[in-house]
Amino acid sequence: MSEAGAGATRRLGAWAPLLVAVALHGCVPLDDFLGDVFGRSMRDQRSFDPYEHTLLPPEGSVPISAGNYAAGPHQVNVGQPEGALDVPPPFAQEDLTARPEVLDRLVNPVPVTQRSLARGEELYERVCVVCHGPDGAGTTGYIFEVHPAMAAYPLQGETAKGRSDGYLYAMIRVGRGLMPAYGHQIGHYDRWHVVNYLRQLQGLVTVVAPEPESEPAVDEAAAGADDGDHDADSDHSRDEAHEEAS
Repeated sequence: MSEAGAGATRRLGAWAPLLVAVALHGCVPLDDFLGDVFGRSMRDQRSFDPYEHTLLPPEGSVPISAGNYAAGPHQVNVGQPEGALDVPPPFAQEDLTARPEVLDRLVNPVPVTQRSLARGEELYERVCVVCHGPDGAGTTGYIFEVHPAMAAYPLQGETAKGRSDGYLYAMIRVGRGLMPAYGHQIGHYDRWHVVNYLRQLQGLVTVVAPEPESEPAVDEAAAGADDGDHDADSDHSRDEAHEEAS
């Protein structure tokens, strides 16, 4: 080996312990940082060894099928539904930039009612507020106080206001940029509730649709009384007809 090569090897050997120490020290803070951003970490996992049986799901738990679609509002998905009319076509995160027109064609099946806005607000405060903030500005999120460089996508900006409901729905389901996917945590109809609430935060919801009218309740006691009156009238008519025939 040449003298120059030997000198380079000695210098590398002298720096190697320091480089290893810095690398090992950086793993934990970096992992903590990613855990703060994405809410989960590979370090905290329940891994299992090869050929080891996995844990049985807890009693009463509900499995999530592909897409996490329920057959209808206020229903729980325990398998891929059949006959659902508003299940969107498959799409991926890449379509947010490569084919946004596909997402723009998604139609919001949930009317903007007070109940929908209340449900959307509940989910937003549970899942979204930590990054986007209570007003959707991004810089008011709790994560911004810890990591100012990680300001979330401003939902109050003109770009977000110009996005279609379908595009915002897709962002919630598959994620975008640093925002992870929440399709496994927020159900199909709940995503639309969040979209409706976002429109309210943006000041774009001016007319709230009335709640669907429920069928009028039937007063069984009154119905029974009406039937009794009808039967009495029928008996009286039959008696009069019998007297006239006699």
